[in-house]
Amino acid sequence: MKKTLVTFKVDYLQILNEKGDVDSKLMPKLANEDIRKMYRMMVLSRLFNDKMLKLQRQGRLGTLASLKGQEAAQIGSAYALQPMDMMFPSFREHGVYLARGLSMSGLLVGMAGDERGQRVPDGSQNFMMSVPVGTHPLHATGYAWGMKMRKKNVATITYFGDGATSEGDFHEAMNFAGTFQAPVVFFNQNNQWAISVPRSRQTHAQTTAQKAIAYGFDGIQVDGNDVFAVYKATKDALDKARKGGGPTFIEAYTYRMDDHTTADASARYRDQKEVDAWAKKDPIDRLRKYMEKKKLWSKKDEEKLLADCTMQIEAAVAEAEKIPPPDPMEMFTSMYAEPTPLLKDEMDELRGR
Repeated sequence: MKKTLVTFKVDYLQILNEKGDVDSKLMPKLANEDIRKMYRMMVLSRLFNDKMLKLQRQGRLGTLASLKGQEAAQIGSAYALQPMDMMFPSFREHGVYLARGLSMSGLLVGMAGDERGQRVPDGSQNFMMSVPVGTHPLHATGYAWGMKMRKKNVATITYFGDGATSEGDFHEAMNFAGTFQAPVVFFNQNNQWAISVPRSRQTHAQTTAQKAIAYGFDGIQVDGNDVFAVYKATKDALDKARKGGGPTFIEAYTYRMDDHTTADASARYRDQKEVDAWAKKDPIDRLRKYMEKKKLWSKKDEEKLLADCTMQIEAAVAEAEKIPPPDPMEMFTSMYAEPTPLLKDEMDELRGR
């Protein structure tokens, strides 16, 4: 006997297209001021990112992972979070950090190699940056499960790239979340490249969203350059998680416009025609076109925004660079609650120098 036990599908969501037109039937409830705030934060994130790239090239910051091209994915999803929701980022989410209220000066301090910049302010529901690929979804899942056990109306979200979906820790987190129905949203910024490895080498699956199916929960692919689609999908997933509906996998289909990091040279492995094609799908241009059509934005508004953002960023740089250097011994004190014998030896060696 042969029969079909179950069939599956993966939905795709786009609301705002490249011309700035929307599907009004799918448009989420957002006030005009909310839309303007999203746009301002997307522009601020890009300008801040550009400034950090310049500072890195001047030797004033360490290695940086650019977010250019992924502003809609980051700001749209962050805007859907509630203050008590916990966020677990990878190493490219400075847009999410800004949207959640972290200071630019603090982010700059951390990117300059000062561990004090990695200390999240008290009361801020944001985990520290995770550089290892694919490990932090486990933390997000564990936190979410803990909140469920305590009967807290809290959801978590974790950000990662397509390369992370090839890591074992990612699959362990997905399986645990599905089995125990943890209130966590897995947010995959599928930017098509994991350093020099294309998405096609990560999986033979047509989407990364369908990976959720194997673990017993919903997966959806959204246009990652459409801030409205990202916001709606994330809000729906977070609301469902808080109501006990379990996890969701969101694949934000987007593109990494810059090198993987400042230590990379993507021109060696990536066709410029591909980059140029994605540039036409720019998430900031798309939202601006929509606002101009709706008479929500003008050339004067744009000029003022650029001037205000530039002033804000320059003030943050000046503030960050006024902070005195840290005590070198602090690199040891935040490793463990009690230093290991090896750490004690290393501390003694540094003191001797």
